[in-house]
Amino acid sequence: MKERTLALAGIFQATELVRQAANHGTWSGYAADTCLESLLAIEADSVEDIFGSAQRLRLGAETLISVLQGDRRYMESLGYAVSIMQLENNFRKKGAMQARIGTELQYIAEIDDGTEIHEIKDLQAKKIAQLYTQTISTIAPRIVINGRPQHLQIDRTVNWIRTLLFAGLRSAVLWRQMGGGRFSLMFGRKKMLEQAETLLPG
Repeated sequence: MKERTLALAGIFQATELVRQAANHGTWSGYAADTCLESLLAIEADSVEDIFGSAQRLRLGAETLISVLQGDRRYMESLGYAVSIMQLENNFRKKGAMQARIGTELQYIAEIDDGTEIHEIKDLQAKKIAQLYTQTISTIAPRIVINGRPQHLQIDRTVNWIRTLLFAGLRSAVLWRQMGGGRFSLMFGRKKMLEQAETLLPG
């Protein structure tokens, strides 16, 4: 249950960051780095290892708790999360695409051109965004982002939005691997809420 909740928090961290970026043009860099790094953690022993630690999913856990409690301020994040879960359903059937993505993400993970760490992350986000456009965006349902045009016209913002959607899909794959599904969301809500609350520091 803990690993399933961590994966779900991973989805909501990504979608809440997408909402922030599209509407405000800014987003939590620390939380976004966690999403980026989870996408590049190709080989990990546990869900927690993929994200570094449960504490790094604080934004995702807070968003998940708010959604489970019916807070309407997070309806946009929830909408993106539902779309990502539907996308994962179709992505699962694309074996050749999965293999290509795995190979290319390994290459992107090794990028180190000696510049500042934030510049490396921006470059990785740019490469991931290109990969997303060539692969994930060709699968239905295509995720439509709502936001302010002045933010959605900035290349760096768009690169990070695509990277975050990609990371959300990675978390959705994990969620499914941990036994998550529509029924566990409908009937395991109370337990999930309790588990999500344990992810937050006291």
